[in-house]
Amino acid sequence: MASNATIYKATLQVSDMDRQYYQDHALTLARHPSETDERMMVRLLAFALHAHEALSFGRGVSAEEEPALWLKDLTGAIDLWIEVGQPEEKTVRRACGRAKQVYLYTYGGRGAEQWWEKNQAALDRLNNLSVLNLPVAGSRALAALAQSSMQLECTVQEGQVWMATGENRAHLELAVLKNASVPFRR
Repeated sequence: MASNATIYKATLQVSDMDRQYYQDHALTLARHPSETDERMMVRLLAFALHAHEALSFGRGVSAEEEPALWLKDLTGAIDLWIEVGQPEEKTVRRACGRAKQVYLYTYGGRGAEQWWEKNQAALDRLNNLSVLNLPVAGSRALAALAQSSMQLECTVQEGQVWMATGENRAHLELAVLKNASVPFRR
């Protein structure tokens, strides 16, 4: 974490009916000066979609050897590597070699579409990789929910996602660009 990072606190209530997961999480997020609210909130969304008591945030955008989020087993082996944005293809390949399962959440509208067009052929060969895209309206709606202290509710049902803070709500529909051909088991 950068020493000049901005600290955000979030109480996240996850109700994931698809996974039968219901839990509250008290989270501390460090936002690097170069990170936007949009990216930070996509990281928070990824946490909600994969919520687990051992899931943790990486050290941030300045730590290239770590993902946005990861889940390690008791031996230190990486079960789940989660990245957000538009990483270089070699970074994704390296993640797939280190982790049992890799999830990539892209966002950013046309830029994300162009990134996928450029990298799809190479990434399609990675059996343990899933790629999902959050349309620009969704990532902007998430960014609008960002506050230094947040009380968030995330509901997942039949692939639909709702994030809410009090009166403000965002309905999010992720487009699956690639599903892993190797099933993920915890």
